[in-house]
Amino acid sequence: MATWLVVGLGNPGPAYASHRHNVGVMVAHEIARRGSAAWKPRRLLKADVAEVRVSLAGVNQPAITAERVILATTRTYMNDSGIPVRNLVGDLRLKPDHLIVVHDELDLDLGQLRAKSGGGDNGHNGLKSIRALAGTGEFYRVRVGIGRPPGRMEVTDWVLTGFRAAEKDQLHDMVVKAADAVQSLILDGLEPTQSRYNS
Repeated sequence: MATWLVVGLGNPGPAYASHRHNVGVMVAHEIARRGSAAWKPRRLLKADVAEVRVSLAGVNQPAITAERVILATTRTYMNDSGIPVRNLVGDLRLKPDHLIVVHDELDLDLGQLRAKSGGGDNGHNGLKSIRALAGTGEFYRVRVGIGRPPGRMEVTDWVLTGFRAAEKDQLHDMVVKAADAVQSLILDGLEPTQSRYNS
């Protein structure tokens, strides 16, 4: 049985939980919710983790074959995301092709989604930290759209704002879709996932 690591990027603590920068965390929590999985602190690794099994039957559903998936959120701020990712990859002895990072994406509108493998960090400080400390960028990413800031608002302010009330339904649908895309990546691979979910 293969082991996968799915990291939802964001900032730790309740003050940041509803921010645009934390959509990756929201997706990780959605997958855990589907399997009624409990989160556990791994303080030495600087992460919180939950473990599930993913199969064609769903998350933590009875199945003959299933993939072991470690869900993780970081206990560091976004700019230091590479520290817990490096720790978890080392602890699990994973290769990069079994790492999926879920993160917010300015260049996609709210509701849009892209799955990809490898590439640069596109100005995303969480990805930049992971690429630097994990020593590679060759892992899967699920890019979850949050759109560009309005007017002259700074990007740093935009990502640390919550979603507007009018966006909440769209946000929910996007988080569900992103969780589906993560499961698809694990079970079916990149190209089928891109065909189904990239928008």
